[in-house]
Amino acid sequence: MVEKQTTFIFRFGWIIVLLLLHGNPVFSQSAGYAALVEKYILTYNEIAVKEMMVYRIPASITLAQGILESNAGTSKLAREANNHFGIKCHKEWLGRSYTQSDDARKECFRRYDDPLESFRDHSYFLTLRDRYRRLFELDVTDYRGWAKGLKAAGYATNPSYAEKLIAIIENYSLYKFDHANYATAFSDSLANIEDAKAREAWLAGFIVVAEGPNGRKIYENNRLKLTVALKGDNLFTIARDFKMNPNHLSDFNDLEGNTYLIPGQLVYLESKRRKATASVHLVKARETLYGISQMYGVKLRLLYKRNDIREGLEPAQGMLLKLR
Repeated sequence: MVEKQTTFIFRFGWIIVLLLLHGNPVFSQSAGYAALVEKYILTYNEIAVKEMMVYRIPASITLAQGILESNAGTSKLAREANNHFGIKCHKEWLGRSYTQSDDARKECFRRYDDPLESFRDHSYFLTLRDRYRRLFELDVTDYRGWAKGLKAAGYATNPSYAEKLIAIIENYSLYKFDHANYATAFSDSLANIEDAKAREAWLAGFIVVAEGPNGRKIYENNRLKLTVALKGDNLFTIARDFKMNPNHLSDFNDLEGNTYLIPGQLVYLESKRRKATASVHLVKARETLYGISQMYGVKLRLLYKRNDIREGLEPAQGMLLKLR
């Protein structure tokens, strides 16, 4: 009897060792999926926030639906048709299509040239249909109400659809994107607008904290007040209008005595913070550490230090930059 028990323990012990050596497939699969989701969030959170600013659909809902419907961007429909939200053709669709079996065989789905087109069409899809109208009476931070409302309005047939969305939002803290950090919208759009008035018109779509002197607008980012440089501005003109010391503005914006500004440049009216509201930033092509510092309202020297980047060097495209 003792010999049998010893043999059993020996064999059971080897099973445990093998599991530890080769990894539990359930845990490995879960860890792999979490990594895919994190990458998806980093890739698409900015566009989700921008869509929220224009169409008032919670960014958390947009991201959670994208993650669920496209399996974090890995589904065949997402990979081959850039369709992240499972939107079918419907009679009004005049664009390209993609055939795939879903609730029925060989159904028609919308095909896009780029994932960003899918995000914009998702916004159109919800805002232009009467059955979703009541959702827009909810607060933009009420992701639970939105999740339940989408299910009730028939967005998906899965009876657990609302619960699945809520679980994704809460497991990955997607609700933080509903309290928009407007730097995410500033990051690429301003760089492509040459005319100062056009830049101001673009920014007018975002929340203005207050009207400043001489018609300037004051915005808020990372709980900091900032304004936008106009054509012909320098630190002295902005300091004059806000009755501030230009040396202080230089320090607040890591300009080291440089007074030259380009139209559309973000100018903080108080010292940037040590930490951003976001944890990390995925570096894109041609982005600079200074631009990222301004984007998130974080001190430039701390970004160098936190990411072990020698002063004067720039982060590589694709690098995950620590913001806190």
